[in-house]
Amino acid sequence: MIKGMHGLFYTPNAEEVRAFVRDKLGFVHSDTGDGWLIFDMPEADLGVHPSDKVSHSISFYCDDIHKTVEDLRARGVEFSSGITEEEWGSLTHFRMPGNMEVELYQPKYTKLPHRKASKPRATRRTGRKSRRMKR
Repeated sequence: MIKGMHGLFYTPNAEEVRAFVRDKLGFVHSDTGDGWLIFDMPEADLGVHPSDKVSHSISFYCDDIHKTVEDLRARGVEFSSGITEEEWGSLTHFRMPGNMEVELYQPKYTKLPHRKASKPRATRRTGRKSRRMKR
């Protein structure tokens, strides 16, 4: 069963981006050898948005955008926009090495507590009536 999501940044500046994510964003990581770092995301979610073209995007979210921006600025992260209020949350953008721009937002929607993915329900045929059918 699916346990999580693996996101990727493709860039000619891979070593710089890895150092940025490790040192500036502070994500825990595993070194898989030769400097290949795989970062452990504390949470993840996935949205699917309507669009006329096919694309994908990576963004980060936080609990307190003002404090997070302050903390990241203190670590040397450069922000390319101010914080705006959107219907779904508070939004800003920061730069990563290689001229990548990434979103950071504080959702206004309620995040559900982390839980394991549920298995698809299989239909059982036991020859017995279901409990709902008994009266």
